[in-house]
Amino acid sequence: MPMNAFKLGGETIEPGEQRVVDLPLSYLSDHTQMHLTVQVLHGKREGPVTFVSAAVHGDEIIGVEIIRRLIEIKTLERLRGTLVLAPVVNTYGFVGLSRYLPDRRDLNRCFPGSASGSLASQLAYIFMTEIVQHADYGIDLHSGAVHRTNLPQIRANLDDPVVEAMARAFGASIMLNANLRDGSLRQAAQEVGCNILLYEAGEALRFDESAIRIGVKGVLGVLRHIGMLPKGKETAKRTEPIRAISSHWLRAPMGGILRARKTLGANVKKDEIIGTVSDPLGHVSEDLLARSSGVIIGRSNLPIVNRGDALFHIACVDSLSDAEETLTAVELEAENDPLFDGMDIV
Repeated sequence: MPMNAFKLGGETIEPGEQRVVDLPLSYLSDHTQMHLTVQVLHGKREGPVTFVSAAVHGDEIIGVEIIRRLIEIKTLERLRGTLVLAPVVNTYGFVGLSRYLPDRRDLNRCFPGSASGSLASQLAYIFMTEIVQHADYGIDLHSGAVHRTNLPQIRANLDDPVVEAMARAFGASIMLNANLRDGSLRQAAQEVGCNILLYEAGEALRFDESAIRIGVKGVLGVLRHIGMLPKGKETAKRTEPIRAISSHWLRAPMGGILRARKTLGANVKKDEIIGTVSDPLGHVSEDLLARSSGVIIGRSNLPIVNRGDALFHIACVDSLSDAEETLTAVELEAENDPLFDGMDIV
């Protein structure tokens, strides 16, 4: 069926049109006008409304590059429905290389927001009312925090069959059934009926080529799954992701210097030594033991630790060998996909 015009931020986008829309936010103290900039791709034929967002935490920039590359892909010319791309949601944190807003609030704890609340609450309110409330689906792109790296993974409400199918279509190595957090975009989106995934990969303020490619392929996989893009031959060949049974963090048993024995994506067995924390002279040390078998899906990159610091994020899986094969296959698929021929390497 033919599409009607799509309206966002007071602008009207006609079927088959692409438009960059600047949503006014506020003025900085020097009176610089800040905007939430989005690109709308409005298909000629009927279909769902989907948003892809990044930099909700301003220093988690990997999603910005994923969205930039998505825009280059010609397959989007065959889009059904409406795709709203928001590469920098927290523009305040982005320009300041910070996770937070100027008032030190975490935007991802301020949804659904308020028109008359704090700066973060007002930004959350604008994003919700202008974009999320009109969307059927959403994909929110994140990375680990500063000095922390995440293996490419999906976090979502996997007990919802619609969302689990989206997670499988995304095709990251690991998918976690993650609890909702109060004030998060994921919680607010679910409450207004928007089916949403959260993609985690890489480290804040850094690009990771493999994670970027997996993210681009993942978004396209979801768009094909929900009928916004035609399905290609590559869809049937994609590796099936591993669903984690549970996950937990291993924390520093004392303050000191961490010497890690395992890296991101490595398999670990119960009671295996993953790292050792010692004092700077090495006179006192304590081993960090795996509480259960699993795969390292997140880790701290900072050797200087305090007692209780989160050091290794372990996902428990049914089969370590299957998980290892899946991780390798997903990385190889991303590395060798002709989709990225001629694209910038970061």
